[in-house]
Amino acid sequence: MRALSWGLHALNLLAVLGLLFLCQQLLRGHEAGWAMAVLGLAGLLVMLQFSKRLQAWRYVTPGVLAVAVFIVLPMGFTLAIGFTNYSSAHLLSFTRATEVLLQQADSEGRGMDLSLWKLDDAKGSGTGPKYVATLVDDDEQPWRSETFALAEVAEGGNPVALLPDPSPSPAAPSASSVTQAAVSGAQRLSSRDVVALLPQLRHLVLRSPDARTWRLASLHRITDQKPRYVLKRDGPGAAQDPDHLVDLRDGSLITADHAAGVWRDAQGRALEPGFRTTVGWANYGRIFGDRQFLEPFGRVFAWTVSFATLNTLLTFALGLFFAVALSWPALKGRSAYRIALFLPYAVPAFISIPVFRGLFNENLGEINLVLDLLFGVRPGWFSDATLARAMVLTVNTWLGYPYMMILAMGLLKAIPEDLYEASALAGAGPLTNLFRITLPLVMRPMAPLLVASFAANFNNLTLIALLTEGAPDYLDTVVPVGATDLLASYTYRIAFNDGGQNYALACAISSIVFVIVALLAYVNLRFFGGAKTVRR
Repeated sequence: MRALSWGLHALNLLAVLGLLFLCQQLLRGHEAGWAMAVLGLAGLLVMLQFSKRLQAWRYVTPGVLAVAVFIVLPMGFTLAIGFTNYSSAHLLSFTRATEVLLQQADSEGRGMDLSLWKLDDAKGSGTGPKYVATLVDDDEQPWRSETFALAEVAEGGNPVALLPDPSPSPAAPSASSVTQAAVSGAQRLSSRDVVALLPQLRHLVLRSPDARTWRLASLHRITDQKPRYVLKRDGPGAAQDPDHLVDLRDGSLITADHAAGVWRDAQGRALEPGFRTTVGWANYGRIFGDRQFLEPFGRVFAWTVSFATLNTLLTFALGLFFAVALSWPALKGRSAYRIALFLPYAVPAFISIPVFRGLFNENLGEINLVLDLLFGVRPGWFSDATLARAMVLTVNTWLGYPYMMILAMGLLKAIPEDLYEASALAGAGPLTNLFRITLPLVMRPMAPLLVASFAANFNNLTLIALLTEGAPDYLDTVVPVGATDLLASYTYRIAFNDGGQNYALACAISSIVFVIVALLAYVNLRFFGGAKTVRR
């Protein structure tokens, strides 16, 4: 008991240290709300550690935290995303999407080769180091900037006026001809030094005497760029309007559409990139209110329930059959049979499923070669919906029956032999023994495991992803869906593979799947009876 107590103390200490580190990282990421929540949780663990009244909760807290971290938080995060428009077209926040638009610039295609020089201490004045930019334009004309400080540029965005070099180089100079002599007493920065200064250089704006604006385009080149959009101001001294931009090319107004998560131009066209926003029940409305989404969802749901039910029954029936056969005392070499029948479960699924994919190949697979040799047929396992579903059921039954067989073998050994002897004296046959003795005594303890198997088959993404990838696909649907797609693979395809990577819609479907699985599990437990309280 003392060892357990010290172990809990050490576990709580590690948890507190981990939470404090997480709190620090959240504060660095400007997530003050989450940081306060994590800090409160760390304080709760410390209070449990030293409070005698809450001593009993020390043994419960690790399990509660595990449930909260690995179940409640992911499910809550999934539910929250389901009420947004989060997708590949709406990845950024509103602030970040606005910054991307403000960083867009127009250019006439002119450029200058750039060299940066750092002035020595004698040349520099002020707190920060001073720099000079020497340039050679496309007409081979050398230029030199005024002295500037990158710190000031980064904070205030002060432009630097470009002036012609008062002592120009000989005719037709090149970038390499701008030497140390061009900026007396200065040190030219290497590419490595320029990379270190990139965060400040991105804010650098240079202006030439012809009123052109130049910005950094690469490490050693600037181009004539001018902003495409600016934030709207109602007047010279008015504050900026964060929901409206002005297109500097024609002066038109760009408006933020928070309902759709996009910026729209004067003609109502959406600009890229979009931004994340809350859309309420819109994703669920698309699933159940839009026929283009509801019809494939209904097909997938019906097939998923059928697949999970049939596969659970088939694996249980086949596993029980082999378990009964291996329990026959007169069978010789039972150990060898047991090892052979257990092998499908010992081989990892990510190895055996691709093997079956090759065996069922319509052109080169061994199964079709044998069927063609014997019967002259080559079934389209991946192009016909019925055959594809039969193949999926066959492969998953083969992979799942050893688990049921092992469980049934253990339960059969717990059945008293006296029951079978009494049944034999009464003249009962094997089928009577199966339905009157074996099944009733095996079904009750197997019921929770069958429910777990049903839930696992309901969300069997690995099988579909490695065997058929949902094929054959339906051609009359907008969303990507196939005849063998389960709800899990259907959701995965929407979220990551096809259809624009709509994470919010996939999360909404995942939430529905969670509710469906929970309800079906509850109904199955009620159907099988479950564990009942015995009253005395």
